[in-house]
Amino acid sequence: MNRRRRRLCLAAASLAATTTAWPQRATARLGYLSAREARSDIDDAFVRRMDELGYTVGRNLAIEYRFAGNDAARLKTMAEELARMPVDVIVTATTAGTRAAMAATRTLPIVMAATADPVATGLVASLARPGGNVTGLSLQTPDVASKRLQLTREIVPGAARIALLAEKTPSPTQGTTASLVAESAAAAKTLGVTLIVREVHAAQALHEAFDAFRRENAQALIVQVSPLLVEHRATIVALASRNRLPAIYEARNFVDAGGLASYGPDLRATYRRAADYVDRILRGARPADLPVEQPERIALVVNVSAAKALGMTLPDAVMLQAETVSRPVPR
Repeated sequence: MNRRRRRLCLAAASLAATTTAWPQRATARLGYLSAREARSDIDDAFVRRMDELGYTVGRNLAIEYRFAGNDAARLKTMAEELARMPVDVIVTATTAGTRAAMAATRTLPIVMAATADPVATGLVASLARPGGNVTGLSLQTPDVASKRLQLTREIVPGAARIALLAEKTPSPTQGTTASLVAESAAAAKTLGVTLIVREVHAAQALHEAFDAFRRENAQALIVQVSPLLVEHRATIVALASRNRLPAIYEARNFVDAGGLASYGPDLRATYRRAADYVDRILRGARPADLPVEQPERIALVVNVSAAKALGMTLPDAVMLQAETVSRPVPR
């Protein structure tokens, strides 16, 4: 090998070593702010995707977790605490969590793993050009509430009284419950359906909500996604089963807990996508330049075990458009 070729080979080897060795030399430090009470499978999905991207906890990734237990005051305090730490990115979700992080820092990048409607709530300027230091994933898609209500009537033909379970938020700045309920109410009016709405602020209120649904002769149930309801999805699914109330959920995670059906995104998928955003920012991208994504896939998922437990025969029209799974039903 002549001297010139040797120099070129050494230079190429040096460049390759520099490119592949960065994750091993540097440690990415993330703040992780959640309104929920504890870590769950959706958080694990984020960590697994980070590992796939080359960031392994304990080797070149450190995550500072903060779980607020659905307490807005704790969210604010925890966001401020994370902003004071030497973290590279803050990962958050929900309107309240993202807003708390935004109030704590205007410079640190913030990645939303799942937020209902970040444009309507003023978290970003637009999906295409978020601006500022925030980007990530939106769960909002056009007409999804109307479509979910239509599917509920297909799953339970002739249902005229449909319950809606949502998490109560203290104000529009802390969540999108009001707008989502309004969207469902408008769809119900168009379809000639009576909507029975119950908003709960704590897990203890879930039993009272189902008692109300029973008193008001609800024939089916729609459950919105929120930190509180996702955290207590096993309880909600068990109550729906115990009351023999066919329920369709906003996120697949409820079906995996034994629920009957869902129409919406898989939250694990959005948290995995959040890891891709974190990776791009760690590599130098600016949040303002990264468009906010809507769900790649809105799917109807049906749990055949839950349908059987309820003694239901699902219409062919539903089964033709659904992905079917079999999950044990909580008692």
